Amino acid sequence: MNVSRLRQLPSVDRLLGLQPVQELIDAYGREQVVEALRWALKVARGEVSAGGPVPDRGSLTARATERLKELAAPSLRPVINATGVIIHTNLGRAPLSQAAREAVEAVSGGYSTLEYDIEAGARGHRSVHAERLLRSLTGAESALVVNNNAGAVLLALTGLAYGRGAIISRGQLVEIGGGFRVPDVMEQSGARLIEVGTTNRTHMYDYERALEGNVDGALMLRAHHSNFRVVGFTSEPSLEELVGLGEKHGVPVVDDLGSGALLETREFGLAHEPMVQESVEAGAAVVCFSGDKLLGGPQAGIIVGRGAYVDPLKSHPLTRALRPDKLCLAALQATLLHYLRGEALEAVPVWRMVATSLEKIEQRANSWQQRLAAAGIDASVVDGRSTVGGGSLPGETLPTKLVAVHAEHPDALASAMREGDPAVVGRIEDGRVVLDPRTVRTDDVSMMLKTVIEAAERL
Repeated sequence: MNVSRLRQLPSVDRLLGLQPVQELIDAYGREQVVEALRWALKVARGEVSAGGPVPDRGSLTARATERLKELAAPSLRPVINATGVIIHTNLGRAPLSQAAREAVEAVSGGYSTLEYDIEAGARGHRSVHAERLLRSLTGAESALVVNNNAGAVLLALTGLAYGRGAIISRGQLVEIGGGFRVPDVMEQSGARLIEVGTTNRTHMYDYERALEGNVDGALMLRAHHSNFRVVGFTSEPSLEELVGLGEKHGVPVVDDLGSGALLETREFGLAHEPMVQESVEAGAAVVCFSGDKLLGGPQAGIIVGRGAYVDPLKSHPLTRALRPDKLCLAALQATLLHYLRGEALEAVPVWRMVATSLEKIEQRANSWQQRLAAAGIDASVVDGRSTVGGGSLPGETLPTKLVAVHAEHPDALASAMREGDPAVVGRIEDGRVVLDPRTVRTDDVSMMLKTVIEAAERL
């Protein structure tokens, strides 16, 4: 019985002759459409064999269409971040400034001077595009850009300590996002890990003993506690003390700053985040930091420091494997120019969010609540805290005002918001879906509220 019913299913060739299928071919290409039709027929055979009805040609075409839409839908797409986490690693970390986005657009549509010296009419070096700005902003003698900060640390250790010892406090053997661990990076560099001190307390004499022993130490590595905090009975030498000890023994200090702030965070009621300029002034031979954290630019690993240590890294074979592309360099150059012009607080989104006053956030929150209420949605404005995030300033928060959306099933509402177009990502707090105005661009507000309203109506 099922065999005769299966024979009622049309062939792929018959389906290809239908006008709606021809339109699919124009949109997706013949090969993709044929595969989608075969998939739809395979599913239908299983359903018919199980006693289900025989779908008509329209149903099969509709099923193939949905399959094609799913396959063609990009998995990397924009979302609206209403979580209040400013540097949200899972949502792409730092959003770029308008100037940075325009710089990317300018070099992406055609050719550029990526490795071309206009004046000389000959091949140039891609490292020059950001180096002058980085030297000016940090006071360093030399600078180099690679694709991320883990790559920057890997390159520094490989180039300066391959086959030799790298001394580091046990309290700094951290694991960062994605399960990447400092000891693993050090192992891959070919440097020999030399641990000193304990998890909570490391003293100068711990480093002194290591350097005076027969360890063949090539450098000392300091890894800033950028994504965690050790409290209580703790101590560790300052960077200045390590540099002084290193000069005594002829051993350079590599400072892995992580977030890499160029502005003072204490001005906004936050704890002090070590600044790149401070590390350079303290005498670190090499300073490594990220481009897409507190700098507020594209993903990049930035190395600054003394020319005697940074310059040789530029010609290291590993540098080519870690080099950034033209889009990264264009965005980074534009971002650094904001700092040079003294406009970072207004132009760089990360710092604009950090600097936004509680009064302005409350005004936005009240406006959102009124618009949601007008659509029949139960919402209120409540006190809350925003987070810097992105492995920066652990435990530090900023006061904010949240729009709390009251729903019988908050998890379902949050899920429906994420499925919207555009997707809106909020957070659940005290059994309510909350939206933080601090991390939502003004241009996105109308679209965000539309998604929230539609999600609530669907439920």
